[in-house]
Amino acid sequence: MTGAVTLITGGASGIGAATAHRFHLAGGRVVIADRDTAAGEAVAAEVGGLFVPVDVGEPADNTRAVTATVEAFGRLDNVVLNAAVPGRCGLHDFTVKRYRDTLRTNLDGVVYGLHACLPPLRRQGHGSIAVIASIAGLSGSPDLFYATSKHALVGLTRSAAPALAADGIRVNALCPGLVDTPALAPYRQALRDHGLRLADPEAVAAAIETVLAGPATGQVWTVQAGQPAAVVAAPEVSLAAE
Repeated sequence: MTGAVTLITGGASGIGAATAHRFHLAGGRVVIADRDTAAGEAVAAEVGGLFVPVDVGEPADNTRAVTATVEAFGRLDNVVLNAAVPGRCGLHDFTVKRYRDTLRTNLDGVVYGLHACLPPLRRQGHGSIAVIASIAGLSGSPDLFYATSKHALVGLTRSAAPALAADGIRVNALCPGLVDTPALAPYRQALRDHGLRLADPEAVAAAIETVLAGPATGQVWTVQAGQPAAVVAAPEVSLAAE
């Protein structure tokens, strides 16, 4: 990460903030994009970086964050598409607005961020993108539409990687399990009472660094408490006629 410029969406807290601090300590330069201005500015000040107020569900905000990054640092090397929200509804309390609010951030925000970062990465002829999905995107979850959005991110990663390889752009996904972030703070003790372990955000940040720095593309990684980060094998599917 030494000298590399990294844009992190959802960088004001949790995994995003831990990643910003890790990359700063490694000698990188960091841009925090988040809706939480106070927390985002605080993290940016701690890492000597730049804060850009962003609603990832707005395409223009993603473009503005990328433009501000290039204007401030002259380049963009890495992108961590991390912003996400818990599901706003399930099947029992479904409304179109709550459903769309979930996918607007968790899926649309990643698509818009990916689209916005491509022009400078293509001009440079290289770049690395980490899409932060979830273990719920590999199995399932009671948080139905959160899991739906994260399954979509796994598919997006595996499909975008070969499409961008010729441009020198790598795309990989990370699927954390339960992570000790502010979003889970109200449920921390209950989760532990049920024997569930929470990973440290710093462990996820370390995995993000490994994935961004590595040579592979199109991989999906899991990161869970007490386990090393690991690549998930894609299922073997043949399209050939029998």
